[in-house]
Amino acid sequence: MAAILQVETFAVNFPVEGRFKFFEQPAGRPSGRPSVVVKLTADDGTVGWGQSVPSPRWSYETLETVESTIRLYLAPALLGRDPLDFEPLWAAMNREIAPSFSTGQPICKAGVELALVDLAGKLARQSAADRLGRLRTERVTLSWTLNPRSAAELDESIAAAHARGYRHFNLKVAPDARQDLEFCRRLKRQTPDGHVWVDANGGFDEAAALDLAPRLADLGIAAFEQPLPANRLGGYRRLKRQGALPILMDEGIVSHVELEEFIELGLLDGVAVKVARSGGLTESWRIVETLEREGLLLYASGLTDPDLSLAASLLLFGAAGLAVPAALNGPQYLTTSILERPLVAEQDQISVPKGFGLGVEVDEEALQRHLLAGG
Repeated sequence: MAAILQVETFAVNFPVEGRFKFFEQPAGRPSGRPSVVVKLTADDGTVGWGQSVPSPRWSYETLETVESTIRLYLAPALLGRDPLDFEPLWAAMNREIAPSFSTGQPICKAGVELALVDLAGKLARQSAADRLGRLRTERVTLSWTLNPRSAAELDESIAAAHARGYRHFNLKVAPDARQDLEFCRRLKRQTPDGHVWVDANGGFDEAAALDLAPRLADLGIAAFEQPLPANRLGGYRRLKRQGALPILMDEGIVSHVELEEFIELGLLDGVAVKVARSGGLTESWRIVETLEREGLLLYASGLTDPDLSLAASLLLFGAAGLAVPAALNGPQYLTTSILERPLVAEQDQISVPKGFGLGVEVDEEALQRHLLAGG
């Protein structure tokens, strides 16, 4: 029986190009996409890698809380345990950091869970796709994230996407519905055959969302993601009953448990699934299976995932046979990698990694070069 001998964390910063509102850092912080890389070492020397991608402008978790939670609470619960015995490991982490409404600190736990999946896969000599039970597609189609402040920025970003071979778009909207409608018109004129959906990140109130949804439908928008704050459940029910556009939840779905409750309450038509938000691959797969069983829409999203988190997302959506473009915008914005063989998009296509565990290997010299001060 293998045992977990060591748990290490590394605060890493990935340089970025282009503007994205969730990259904005407090004064004095370096620009980029920070993350926490997790390294688990078994007693036979086998290593598993994972990655947490906190985004304080999107959720309550920060780089510092991820590191301290792993060091002080999760690592002691893992040491000496069998990495192949997954359910007791997950239960132990959830005892140490209890749930709030749903899984407590899921972004933090995702990094550890991915490292466990990677380590267990290497020990068992199987890929994460084998763990999920299938791989329906070996390539995932990506969408381009649009985050414009002006029509000129919109046109510039669309042109950049087309130059790199992207055909599909997810557009950030809210709170200015009038501007959003104009941006959607311009976007659809320039990409009439592209799959386009909008994501409000909870930025509208109910009245604005109910007014906007049919107008977006008239323009050919495919879906309305997270129109309201996650706790406005009555508003979600009324938007779904309106039926103008498919209503996707994102921030409010952390586990399959609340998803099943929200389905029973009639609140949504689908979910934009994030591996990073849902505590890792295992719970994300349960969410996918629930959507499949209920005949609901599966969309793919992320938190500008670098490297290891991106690999896990590709494995999930490859296993699911994703039918729509994936809003995995790491390849759009990030300019470097800590992998021995970086995951690179060819136009708007990216391959699902192959190999044991997450199917990728960390270049530890590159990891050291990208450490944040004190990381």
